[in-house]
Amino acid sequence: MTSRFLPLGLLVMLAACGNRYEYSRASFNGPLQCAPYARERTGLKLSGSAASWWGQSSGRYAHTHTPRPGEVLVFRATSRVPSGHVSIVRRQVSDRTILVDHANWEPGRIDHAVPVTDVSARNDWTLVRVWWAPVHGLGKRAYPTYGFISSHDSDDAS
Repeated sequence: MTSRFLPLGLLVMLAACGNRYEYSRASFNGPLQCAPYARERTGLKLSGSAASWWGQSSGRYAHTHTPRPGEVLVFRATSRVPSGHVSIVRRQVSDRTILVDHANWEPGRIDHAVPVTDVSARNDWTLVRVWWAPVHGLGKRAYPTYGFISSHDSDDAS
């Protein structure tokens, strides 16, 4: 009798080991999105997917690889973030760490003062790791970025 229930017991135990913070891709497609949040907060006149902002902003807004408060860090589209992502720089903490505000990195949430660390070989902010609240630390994955868009017109940039 006991051997009949052993497989069921093992399945229940394995299910309990699952990561309760795994999200389906669909959970990132709710009403709260990073691009509209960043547009509202910065005044950038850009639309569409977050990854498209870098190309759209060319010639309109200054591009840089040095973070400054109020600038937007633009993440490239990847299999993990198919539409890319945008975050607003709050402040720089060190040469390789900034704090950002962003929406929907964790589905349905707006997060403030989130650490983002530059892990690029050239220290040019083209590869970053982002704080992941469910694990109370930087996420394991590194994400490629284009750089930062300034909310100033390209003519105003120094």
